[in-house]
Amino acid sequence: MGDPRKSKKVYNRPRSIWTSDQISSELYIVGSYGLRNKRELWKAQTEIARIRNQARALLALATDVRHDKETQLLNYLSRLGLVTNESTLDDVLNLKIEDILERRLQTIVMKKSNLKSPYQARQLVVHGHVSIGNRKVNLPGYLVKREEESQILTHLIPTSENSESIPNN
Repeated sequence: MGDPRKSKKVYNRPRSIWTSDQISSELYIVGSYGLRNKRELWKAQTEIARIRNQARALLALATDVRHDKETQLLNYLSRLGLVTNESTLDDVLNLKIEDILERRLQTIVMKKSNLKSPYQARQLVVHGHVSIGNRKVNLPGYLVKREEESQILTHLIPTSENSESIPNN
């Protein structure tokens, strides 16, 4: 059964990780979204694959049976901000890895705060300078829901105050 203290692996790595096309595309995505390592990319790919497999399984069902499950899946994805309210299962099948990476807290903080790089946004999040509502969130991979997006606050201390308070000895 497994040790309950050890969590289950939440990603599947690609079968062949040493192809040059795959390495270059993965490195581009890792660099442009400021991911720590390829494991974070693989987690997002696994999540997208899970969602697309659900949609594919729903399309195989009869229309009267799938209606309730289809609305549940579409409501969940619209709360996350991955699809719009009027979308269909075909839109779910067209989801890309970039769609889920755009919903990460790190990416949203970078775009809202006009920071220079995604790594700077990651540092803000990890060091606890970002809150959603009245809750401090220090997970850069946190998937921000659509209603939480307007509640994101960054608590930055201006650098001019820091330089005045430090004595020059």
